[in-house]
Amino acid sequence: MLTDEDAKVLKATILVVDDSPDSLALMQNVLRGHYKVMVANSGARGLKIAMSGSPPDLILLDIMMPVIDGYEVCRQLKANPACRDIPVIFLTAKSEVDDEKLGLDLGAEDYITKPISPPIVLARVRTQLRLKASADFLRSKNAFLEEEVARRTQEVTAIQDATTLAMASLAETRDSDTGNHIRRTQRYIKALAWKLSTHPRFATVLTVKNIGLLFKSAPLHDIGKVGIPDRILLKPGKLTPDEFEIMKTHTTLGRDAIIHAEQELGVEVEFLTIAKEITYSHQEKWDGSGYPEGLAGDQIPVSARLMALADVYDALISRRVYKEPLSHEQAVAVIEQTSGKHFDPDVVEAFLEIQENFKAIAIAYSDTDSEMQKKTDYIQIANVCVEPSK
Repeated sequence: MLTDEDAKVLKATILVVDDSPDSLALMQNVLRGHYKVMVANSGARGLKIAMSGSPPDLILLDIMMPVIDGYEVCRQLKANPACRDIPVIFLTAKSEVDDEKLGLDLGAEDYITKPISPPIVLARVRTQLRLKASADFLRSKNAFLEEEVARRTQEVTAIQDATTLAMASLAETRDSDTGNHIRRTQRYIKALAWKLSTHPRFATVLTVKNIGLLFKSAPLHDIGKVGIPDRILLKPGKLTPDEFEIMKTHTTLGRDAIIHAEQELGVEVEFLTIAKEITYSHQEKWDGSGYPEGLAGDQIPVSARLMALADVYDALISRRVYKEPLSHEQAVAVIEQTSGKHFDPDVVEAFLEIQENFKAIAIAYSDTDSEMQKKTDYIQIANVCVEPSK
């Protein structure tokens, strides 16, 4: 029984390129009983056939042809991705060692000198066709494996994103007023990161890859609030000092939950590194008056500095059980006034330059269903806001 490889060899098409009618006729007679044969009486014609939509499986190529010789034909074939994998066998009267070396250096698979021996030609053609069939199989297999890896990677990423959003959404359900807070802060932090990605202080940290991880990690920033009692989390008035101390533990609770998950998995997950930074340190302040560790200045991770501003902006413009929302302009004024105290001054400067982007995102993902057309229009604007300028 023939193997698939053998069957492919027997169905092969051979292109013979030679300017001599006698040579073309001879090779047709040698090959016709074994393969489909095509002929070209010039290098230009051979190139046209080889680069067509139905290329041959192997090319027998003369060297001494006018206008475009066999060497140049081989050069062009091997330089073109569409036909570089077609095996080339030189079939020529040039019998010097240097001639053969040049042909093989140009990428030819074999070199046969005239006058030919039909059995030798057939044997060498068959050998190259079998090698090509094997190479084609491997390329096809590799392409399939690459597609499968890409598909499974996409699937894992989708599961990762869905799990992250589900966890974050579960935390947000504890507070009925937060609505689309997750979606807004994700986009605020991404827009801010793109703006700062060319800044000398941030360029090495805010790479394309890390900005993607920031976007994925941002929803987890308040995951620790799951552990805060309702009597504190939903209290309409000001918290007592003791209640505030309990509220402050949400940063540690969130980070420790992520660490515990990693320990259970037995592996560190790359995007969770940034998630731990954001969750644990987004309540730190530039002047060192924040919590949980009282970090100051550049001690605070960049990811947490960006989240601090994104989170505060959204809190200022949103209605909460304990306050009415501020306008965008009022929120901008508050953030500008606390530059160098609550926030990194360079982060504030970047925010001020793209504040209209924040406003567009806030409208696009607002918690109200009113003015749906306005929201739809702003969603398109917001999607542009969170990607770098082209």
